[in-house]
Amino acid sequence: MKLQHYYYHYYLCFTCFFMPFICYTSLNCCMDGQLGFSGSNSLVPCVIEQFLTIGAPDSSEDDSKTNHKAPIKICSVKAGGMMSLAIDNAGALWMSGNCPLPDSSTEGGFSLVSSFTPSPVWDFHGHTVVKVACGSEHVVALVSAGETYKGEDLVCYSWGANNDGQLGLGDRESRLRPKIIETFNQDSPWAVYEVACGSFHTALLTHRKRPNDRLESMCWTFGLGENGQLGHGTTQSALVPEQVKELPQYVYLVSVDCGLFHTSVVSSAGDVWSWGMEKGLGLCPNASLTRNEAGDAISPILISGNGPHGPKFQDPVQVACGAAHTVLVTDDGYKLWSWGRGRSGVLGTGKTIDFFAPAIVLWPPLTEEFKQDELNTGGLDDEIKAKDLEGAEERDEKLSSAMEEMKLLQSKLSVMERYASILHGSIFGKPFAAEQDIPISLKDMGFFDITKEWENMLESADRSKLVRLERFYRNMLAGVKDKLMKRRIQEIVNECLHSSTIGK
Repeated sequence: MKLQHYYYHYYLCFTCFFMPFICYTSLNCCMDGQLGFSGSNSLVPCVIEQFLTIGAPDSSEDDSKTNHKAPIKICSVKAGGMMSLAIDNAGALWMSGNCPLPDSSTEGGFSLVSSFTPSPVWDFHGHTVVKVACGSEHVVALVSAGETYKGEDLVCYSWGANNDGQLGLGDRESRLRPKIIETFNQDSPWAVYEVACGSFHTALLTHRKRPNDRLESMCWTFGLGENGQLGHGTTQSALVPEQVKELPQYVYLVSVDCGLFHTSVVSSAGDVWSWGMEKGLGLCPNASLTRNEAGDAISPILISGNGPHGPKFQDPVQVACGAAHTVLVTDDGYKLWSWGRGRSGVLGTGKTIDFFAPAIVLWPPLTEEFKQDELNTGGLDDEIKAKDLEGAEERDEKLSSAMEEMKLLQSKLSVMERYASILHGSIFGKPFAAEQDIPISLKDMGFFDITKEWENMLESADRSKLVRLERFYRNMLAGVKDKLMKRRIQEIVNECLHSSTIGK
């Protein structure tokens, strides 16, 4: 299992990030050129000047024509592994970081090239790159067959590392230049409209170019499959795209994304399916799952939503996967759900514990809902509007009060967690790490049976641990006896002093 490739610089995507003037900036570490400029690390944003102009490698245009070109704007960005990608408004694809780019030093073999400034992928010159995704060391792009994108004429290209078949080209040979995945060439009956990359696998969404009476879409996956991340019902890898056949027929999938070793899709009807590592949650194998939940999901699992309407989520927009967690946007963008690994507060739930089912993210501000309600009452008279405004202000005050109370409770919870960790460490010899460390008696009976838990711990402890406990508590007992002796001596001294005072 390739857990060494757990890159947490993973899968950031801002769609349609248009700027009035080009100012593509970056900051932080510049070890491999991820920032898009040469030089040392930067803690402040720096302009990447290469985005200001673009021309073919052999362009013979004079400076006067170049100066009259419209400024380039970035439409979307993607990041994965140790590389960064950007698509501009001219449909050109730019790459920086550790990238699969042709280089004179790579003749006769495959290796990633460190590009300290964004480099255009000249293979697509004269075409329009519509969407792109990247894994640890591979890239997949959806590119127009002609010069411009006409709706269903996208061709799927892939290049980069291919040790696990993640390029979908039918072999394990790595490529430095983009190559068409024949399953989705110009003559394919399937139109590709979404693409996502895991660490070593790829997922695509398609629909028929000539649909039947019922709209049909399909999810295809290929690459590494040892954790079930392909959803094919096995842990075998796939060298060519294969359909995820256990997804229901006649559903329209609106979004797909991949974590390091899991995949998630969401349908227009609000159903979400996941598959891959640890029941499709993307959790690392050391995650403590209860009951019979442990194990990888080799086929799609329907993710249940919390609510009166069953597993469906209302008005889904997009699903996105981190390294070991998943986030879902619903209600036309007004609600967020998350589940998976919760360390560092990545789930946005106010907690750092893992969630094995979708949990609501602490979002909006709700005041936006009130503003929207106010906009929808345009036909009401002024008196009703005034009452609505008063009600909104009252709800705002209640919300503010509730938020303050929540902060206070979170502060108290933090103190209690630290206190519980100290007590747990004193009794059981290790700090209280997470929910899985809650004693069984407290889980089952609602109160802590310290005698029973102590006996269970002694029963399961090995000899070295028992010796350590004996030494620890012997020293503790010695300290108590010493303190009792000192206090008894002090009492005797005080009694003697008191008697002598009375005698005088």
